[in-house]
Amino acid sequence: MSMQELASVIPLFEHMAAYRTSQTIAVPAGSHRLIVALSGHVSVTGSDGEPAPVAQAFACDPLHGPYRVQVPRTREASYIVLSYRVFPETSAWSLYGPLRASSAVKIKYMLDELALFAQAPGNAEPEHERVVRQVRKRLLLERVLFIYLYETARAREVQSSAANMEESLAYINEHYMLKLTLPQLAERAGVSVGHYTVLFKAMTGTTMSHYLRRLRIDKEKQMFRHFRLPAKEVAQRVGYADYFHFSRAFKLEAGCSPTAFLRTGSGEIE
Repeated sequence: MSMQELASVIPLFEHMAAYRTSQTIAVPAGSHRLIVALSGHVSVTGSDGEPAPVAQAFACDPLHGPYRVQVPRTREASYIVLSYRVFPETSAWSLYGPLRASSAVKIKYMLDELALFAQAPGNAEPEHERVVRQVRKRLLLERVLFIYLYETARAREVQSSAANMEESLAYINEHYMLKLTLPQLAERAGVSVGHYTVLFKAMTGTTMSHYLRRLRIDKEKQMFRHFRLPAKEVAQRVGYADYFHFSRAFKLEAGCSPTAFLRTGSGEIE
């Protein structure tokens, strides 16, 4: 789901309870459940029959219920089931599946506070105090949902970016002999040039231009050793149209000129 959905609805807290045993959870039409692991992990299985391991949280909607929450037999686990609905009831609300948050402590703190405000008052409660409790519950629930929505989306973006960068790296390794540019590779990966540069450095420890140069020189060394081809022909085969540029790049990476490498076969100058 998107942030637009959260911006268009008011989440309304219903009730919350903590459990340590396996159970089946029904989700009536118009209602939603949020399963939050407090310790250990559980698995949640909806009507599709595919169990999902849950170390943080899982959003349940009426369309995929009922849900079976399974606690591992060999390990202890505790979890909260939070029930809520959204207003207006006819609004789109598609929150479903595993959720992530970078700070589980922050979430648990807010859930503790939400549980405190959800407790029924011991004596007759003044109207303004009742209203304050209702508003606080709604704001806390909205904050919890916001964190899960935002950070789950960010985690998916990172995962998607990582997959795109792996594909980009594989493309470079296979097409190193072609003219490859940063804008071209960034567009292929679906990110900006600046973001691509940051992701590439994080993944490889170097820049794209240095990675490509090193890759080409490694290929050139292999051709020199196995085929004893002329330096100019090797330069063209790995993507260098300009021999002077090739010679300079080769010396930067190999520590000697292509001629010296050809003469010794190892790059060690006699």
